[in-house]
Amino acid sequence: MTRIADLLGAQNTLSFEFFPPADEVAAKQLEKTLDELAGLSPSFVSVTCGVGGDGHDRTRDIVTDICRDRTFPAMAHLTCVGHTREGVAALLDDYAAAGVANILALAGDPPDGSAISGDFHYASELVEVIRDHPADFSVGVAAHPEVHPRSTNRASDRQHLAAKLSRADFAITQFFFDPADYVQLCEELADLGCQQPVIPGVMPVIWPKSIRRFADMNGSTVPEDLFTRLESMPAPDRIGAAAESAAKLSQTLLDAGAPGIHLYTLNRPEASTQITELLNL
Repeated sequence: MTRIADLLGAQNTLSFEFFPPADEVAAKQLEKTLDELAGLSPSFVSVTCGVGGDGHDRTRDIVTDICRDRTFPAMAHLTCVGHTREGVAALLDDYAAAGVANILALAGDPPDGSAISGDFHYASELVEVIRDHPADFSVGVAAHPEVHPRSTNRASDRQHLAAKLSRADFAITQFFFDPADYVQLCEELADLGCQQPVIPGVMPVIWPKSIRRFADMNGSTVPEDLFTRLESMPAPDRIGAAAESAAKLSQTLLDAGAPGIHLYTLNRPEASTQITELLNL
């Protein structure tokens, strides 16, 4: 199976993120979305897991199904929350046996905001365990252009990220709306000697109220003019306007040297399809 690390640098990548469906109706919607977005020939896709580490089994099942049935690789999100070393080792064994080659190592968020439980507390610890596994996984980590919400200051945030990236192959960012934040992140990492590629994550604002809530949790700054304009639109018009805004941000990032674009789909195909059509990929 293709390793994401081997894709980066050859040409700009296009990737999509999905979350595990909660019921049969949502599962059918995800399958429909996968079918439609497959026609765009994504470089890879990723599948999240639930808050508090819930849903790793569902993530594993979806990722292995995609890697078996689709022509593009799928990357599994793996979080520290609630995991023992034995549990992580078993998951990695499952992924290796299924031919899954890509893992995104994350600290994760406890369900109630309490301290992270389990044998791991930082994504860097998870990266070390993945690297020690006999399978040659391609390992990604998360980056926050506007600084991780739990960081005490910008300098230490960038130092921790550079150290984490020193053992990983690439990073994917949390969503953001100002391209200057991404450019500054890459410059700060370069100043620390970190040259691993950082793929920007872009969120089309198809559901403004929900994305405001996500932004509050992630520490992402919301552009009020954009959100106010989109909130006033009927849903069909909003999807097109959200796609146009996200495509403009994506193109600016690509022009600034981003190695690709990672689109947060919210398990819907419409905005991602329109964004891809508008991009110079």
